[in-house]
Amino acid sequence: MSADTTSLFPVIEPFRTGMLPVDDMHTLYWEESGNPNGQPVIFLHGGPGGGTAPNHRRFFDPAHYRIVLFDQRGAGRSLPLGEYRNNTTALLVDDIEKIRVMLGIEQWLVFGGSWGSTLALAYGEAYPERCLGFVLRGIFLCTKAEVEWFVNGMKWFFPEVHQRFAEGVPAEERHDLLQAYAKRLFSEDPAIYTEAARNWSRYEGSCIFLLPQADTIADFESDAVAIGLGRLEAHYMINGAFMREDQLIEEIGRIHHLPAVIVQGRYDVVCPPVTAQRLHQAWPEARLQMIADAGHAGGEPGIAAALVEATNQFKKSGKFD
Repeated sequence: MSADTTSLFPVIEPFRTGMLPVDDMHTLYWEESGNPNGQPVIFLHGGPGGGTAPNHRRFFDPAHYRIVLFDQRGAGRSLPLGEYRNNTTALLVDDIEKIRVMLGIEQWLVFGGSWGSTLALAYGEAYPERCLGFVLRGIFLCTKAEVEWFVNGMKWFFPEVHQRFAEGVPAEERHDLLQAYAKRLFSEDPAIYTEAARNWSRYEGSCIFLLPQADTIADFESDAVAIGLGRLEAHYMINGAFMREDQLIEEIGRIHHLPAVIVQGRYDVVCPPVTAQRLHQAWPEARLQMIADAGHAGGEPGIAAALVEATNQFKKSGKFD
């Protein structure tokens, strides 16, 4: 994450890390930082497949919060990287519960951006009694319209970036870019899926900031990020996140009583504001904060400041004013 760090808390290191086997195929990286006896918060990263980064600890006051980060199946330091088999939303939700039980946490604040907001809502709707509240950013509900926008719609704002993305597959397959990329991303040949993953990840990384960041694009092109991001995003998009269409909106009543804030960049091209507005209309109890001069990334200055403000409000009052 290339971030504006002026609003964030100081750099900290984990006080505990580990690897948690969750089935015969997947082993998850997890860590704790901040106050071991503090208020628990779980950070859910984006993607799917994006993984966590050290700056993700810095949205939370380390004197107050017991900060739990983990890399979801196939992402970051979890093993194996980019593995899409045995990888569904329901399994990720179960993984969160396994981590909660392992750490002996009764309830926690749930913090997630982009795909992390999708997973936060899915987890909350499955286990509302385990959630203290939600801090959500860059809302993505993985509906058909949102997937279509990501694959094809972003060309209206980033035409040259989309053209390079489309040119990653033969001309005769460009009428269905999602299927064309999926065929390559799910190949068993690392040379084929790695190239496709770099093209996919570069496409997203070029569009997430209001003003494109060269270091972010380079980071997204690295194998450590691209393989997880490319393979898993296509996997979840092609399968509708393994949920019914609009399931997260339909079941929002399960968490409407819990405090929540939605932070959304006005010029978010990856996850446009209309989705955050739809969520807020279904969940008027949540506070929607539109950041006037921001794109998608959690590292945008206005977004980072709003997220820190939200976690500070919650530590003082248990709600979002």
